[in-house]
Amino acid sequence: MKRFADLSEQEIIALAISNEEEDNRIYRGFADGLRPQYPKSAAMFEAMADEEVNHRTWLFDLYRRKFGDYIPLIRRQDVKGFVRHKPLWLVRPLGLDEVRKYAETMEYETARFYRRAAELSRDATIRQLLLKLAEAEDKHEALAERLEAELLTTDARAEEDATARRVFVLQYVQPGLAGLMDGSVSTLAPLFAAAFATQNTWATFLVGMAASIGAGISMGFAEALSDDGSLTGRGSPWLRGGVCGLMTTVGGLGHTLPYLIPHFWTATLVAFAVVIAELAVISWIRWKYMDTPLLSATFQVVLGGVLVFLAGILIGSA
Repeated sequence: MKRFADLSEQEIIALAISNEEEDNRIYRGFADGLRPQYPKSAAMFEAMADEEVNHRTWLFDLYRRKFGDYIPLIRRQDVKGFVRHKPLWLVRPLGLDEVRKYAETMEYETARFYRRAAELSRDATIRQLLLKLAEAEDKHEALAERLEAELLTTDARAEEDATARRVFVLQYVQPGLAGLMDGSVSTLAPLFAAAFATQNTWATFLVGMAASIGAGISMGFAEALSDDGSLTGRGSPWLRGGVCGLMTTVGGLGHTLPYLIPHFWTATLVAFAVVIAELAVISWIRWKYMDTPLLSATFQVVLGGVLVFLAGILIGSA
């Protein structure tokens, strides 16, 4: 691996050619990944990929005039100082906002590369082209905005925003909500049964911890193994499983942690208040993202929570 400052002008132009080829393929990868759900944004990235082809042609023509036909193989990963990016273009399905932010970062870093390379170049022709390319990369943000204005009409933007919301709900909200509901409701019975059976806060805390972590592991694996997301569009099974398992554990820990308070009735009252807050959050999420009427969501969640809560108290008091 070489330092950027040690590169010759021939190697700098070869690296620039390689970068433009790579950026072109990344943008086409974005276009391919976005096309099924965001066709207008896909068209925008196709147009940006065509711009990278033009830049590569400018560099290649200059290289042949200066150094001949042989182009040494040198890539970003062969030079110290380049930021390593995760291969987002390989991810399916692609998130629209994440792709746009990724592209903005690419353009910014490429412009810095060209300016730094121009500073190191002693050849006036090479320096002039590198500065021209730096300015072109700066203008790519304006190009993206222009293309977005041309391709993403108000209706198209609304349609893509609606699609993005559906994807977010499928991949994050649904598994997270399922986990939060399970952790908040299903752990109530064992926790309050242990509390009223023992009236020992530490023993109750241990039961709650075991129930919360156990439920989190169980729900996480159940969600991950439910489907691979290829047909439903629900995304990576392990991502969904992680979200579901984490939220299940969080839901159970919410009313378990108050039992770190040594006084039994104080801990129980605090835990009861936490349960009310958890049920309110679940109702709000169902109303906000699942299009469930707020009163209906509240009634369903509270009824289920109260029944489980009473079952735990009755069993613990028997």
